[in-house]
Amino acid sequence: MLGFDTIGNATLIAYDGEPVIATDPWMGEPAYFGSWGLPFDIPEEQRLAILRSKYVWLSHGHPDHLNPDSLNSFQGQKILLPDHEGNRIRDDLTEQGFDVTVLKSGDWISLSDNIRVYCISDYFQDAVLLVDVGGTLLVNLNDATDRGWGRRVKRIVRQADRSFLLKLFGYGDVDMMNFIDDNANRITPDSVRKRSIGQQIAFFAKLYGTTDVVPFSCFHIYQRRDSLWANTRTTPLEAFYDDYSEADIALHPAFIRYNAETGEISELNPSESVERVYEPEEFGDNWTDPLEKMEMAEVEAYFRQITTLENQLDFINVRVGGTEGTIDMSRRRSNRGLTFEAPRHSLLTAIRYEIFDDLLIGNFMKTRLHGNWEAESLHPHFTPYVAKYADNGRVKSDEELDEYFKAYRRRAPISFIAHVLERESERRVRKLVRPDSPTFRLAKKAYLFLKRA
Repeated sequence: MLGFDTIGNATLIAYDGEPVIATDPWMGEPAYFGSWGLPFDIPEEQRLAILRSKYVWLSHGHPDHLNPDSLNSFQGQKILLPDHEGNRIRDDLTEQGFDVTVLKSGDWISLSDNIRVYCISDYFQDAVLLVDVGGTLLVNLNDATDRGWGRRVKRIVRQADRSFLLKLFGYGDVDMMNFIDDNANRITPDSVRKRSIGQQIAFFAKLYGTTDVVPFSCFHIYQRRDSLWANTRTTPLEAFYDDYSEADIALHPAFIRYNAETGEISELNPSESVERVYEPEEFGDNWTDPLEKMEMAEVEAYFRQITTLENQLDFINVRVGGTEGTIDMSRRRSNRGLTFEAPRHSLLTAIRYEIFDDLLIGNFMKTRLHGNWEAESLHPHFTPYVAKYADNGRVKSDEELDEYFKAYRRRAPISFIAHVLERESERRVRKLVRPDSPTFRLAKKAYLFLKRA
C-alpha cells in the first residue's frame, strides 16, 4: 500500500509497500513522571508497523513524542531529527548508540521511491514535518506553533492537489495549568477553557489551505492520583466535531488509514486503554519527603546558571515536603516571583536531567504566581528561558541567547523578522488590554482575520 495511518498521540506511519517512516511513536508507557498515559491502545498491526519502519522521526524532546521507554524499541532503525540549535537530542541519542541523522531545515529528502519529507525547526525547539506520499501532502504540525515558518508551509500546501493537516487542537491542557492562589485554591488559566474546537479546526485548516484535517498530537489522559483532577480539562474525542461546518474541508476521525492510490479512507477504531490510577510513590514521589540542604543547593545552582532569568524574575521559591527555600534571581526589579510546590524525587530528577518542562506539563506540581504577570501563565517570563532555551537549546546567558536567535534568523531572515514584529505587537496588546475584555476579543478577531488573509 502507498498511504498512511494516524494512531496513538502524534504518530503518523507512512507506507510505500512497507512501513517507511513513523513519527513521534509514543507506545503508551507512562510519561511526565507517570502523569500521562494514552487513552487508546495502539493496535498490533500499527505497533508492528512502527517497529518495522525504516525511519523514525522525533519532533522534540517531550516524552509524549520522544518517550525514553518507547525509544528502547527503536535501536537498529534510522532516527531522523530536526535541525535544532544546541543539538541536545542528537548528542544524547548518538551517545546511546542510535543511528541519527539531522534533517537540514528546508530541504526535501527522499526516503523511498514515493515518499519524501521536508523538515522545519524553530527557535522554540519545536519542528514540523511535511510528508509527500505519492503526491498527497501530509502537514504534520504536531503541537508546534507558527514561529516564522507558516508562510513557507502555506506555499508548499498550495502546490498539492490533496493535503492533510495533522495538528494539535483542544482546550489547552497540554501546558502547565496547575496554578493556585494565595489560599491554595486552584485557578483556571485563561488559556484553558472549553471553547468550540470545530471552529478552531476550521480556522487553521483555512489558514494553511489544506483540503483535509485529522486531529493529532492531543490524545492523553492523566493517571497519577495527584494529577487526576486535570482530566476534567482534557478534550474528549467527540468535541473535535462539534460546531464544524466547513463543507469544502473534510474533517476526519483521529485514527485513520488513507490509501493514496485509491483515495479510500478507513477508520482504525483502536480500543480504549484500560483505566489505571498510579500512586505518586510508584514513581518515587512521596509528598512528605523533605529536601535536604545539599539538594536545595542543587536546585538553586540549576536556576542561577540560567542568567537570562535575572531580568525576568525577582525570586523563585521552592516548597518540598515541609521544607522551603527562596532563590533571589533579581538583577533588575521586575515585581515578579514564583513558588513551586513539588515532590522531592521528581523535582530533583527534572533538575539533574534538565527536563523542567516535564515537571510543569505533568500538572501535579503546584505553581503560585507573585506580582506582575501578564496572565495565569509562565509564558513569556519563565518557560521559554528554562525549558526551551536552557534545557534544550543549551543557552543560559544573554550573550548565548543573542547568538541563538541570530542562528535561527539566518535560516529565513525575512520570515523571522516578520514573526518577531507580529509577536511583539501581540504582547503589547496583551499588556494593555485584559484578555477577558470586549476590546481584546475584537482585537483578536481582527488579528486572526489578517493572519488568515
